[in-house]
Amino acid sequence: MIGCGNIAKVHSSVLTGIDGVRVTGFVDPIRTRAEALAAEYGSPESGVYASLEELFSDRAIDAVHLCTPHNLHPEQAIAALDHGCHVFMEKPPAIDLDEFERLRNRAAQSDRRVAVCFQNRYNDGFRRALDLVQRGDLGSIVGSRGIVTWNRERRYYAGSDWKGTWAREGGGVLINQAIHTLDLMTQLMGKPIEAEASFMNHRLKSVIEVEDTIEACVRFEKGDAVFYATNAYRDDSPPFIEVVCTKGKLRLEGNQLETFAGDGRSTVYDPPSEAIGGKAYWGDSHPRCIRDFYDGIRNGSSNRVSLDSVADSFRLALGLYQSAREHRVIRFSG
Repeated sequence: MIGCGNIAKVHSSVLTGIDGVRVTGFVDPIRTRAEALAAEYGSPESGVYASLEELFSDRAIDAVHLCTPHNLHPEQAIAALDHGCHVFMEKPPAIDLDEFERLRNRAAQSDRRVAVCFQNRYNDGFRRALDLVQRGDLGSIVGSRGIVTWNRERRYYAGSDWKGTWAREGGGVLINQAIHTLDLMTQLMGKPIEAEASFMNHRLKSVIEVEDTIEACVRFEKGDAVFYATNAYRDDSPPFIEVVCTKGKLRLEGNQLETFAGDGRSTVYDPPSEAIGGKAYWGDSHPRCIRDFYDGIRNGSSNRVSLDSVADSFRLALGLYQSAREHRVIRFSG
């Protein structure tokens, strides 16, 4: 476990329930944090380390989980690949396109698996929505909208030397929180063609240098979309996606799916949630995503969250930032 903050607790909790998987190393420059996580989720043989280098010099391991500041993801993932490890990394895979492509190229040269934690792709509601769209049950897509309204107060950033910075976090609400919703929209709508965006920091000007709010218009290969995300709300509402089609529409609110037929009749699909010990609005599919990673290592099954599969979403997120900075439409190559 590389990085032993809040999200590492979710990863570690899931790993304790997977047969044949043991967490044998906990790495964090703040040693007390690594020790605390090891005490809760480790075993007598688990070690505590201050760096990746220290870990790799002490023991052989099969896989790493990267739960570290965003800017460190490519460098640490490449180091792990160089030591023969599979890599499960928190999103985003990088904070700039060159570093992403460097990691992607290195992964392509390796026989190790690299997965990015876009866990909401495993949500039951989303899987059903994607099936409906792919089968054409609601006709062809006309357009869509995505809305994320969450709350990040001053205390969220207190004590962190990387959150809220362009150099280490790579952005704010878009790259850290709303990228999950943008990813699901990309899965539903296809490749992005062009986009225009603007962002603002409305509420935490004295606390963070990145955006707390972003809005965008995106033209995908299957239709046009509008997107809005903010951390300046006073609650953490379930993310919302609506897709309008020629024969009806669908709405995803969190994991709940509501479909509307052409005559207006609606059907609600509200699957049960799987408690994971994290925040409810993160979704509950971390266990599925992580288990799928280890199943893939064992049996070679397809990687639903590979670097290649997340490339369109990641490029779109960076493109929205570029558009907002340069005040122009960004067009994406195939």
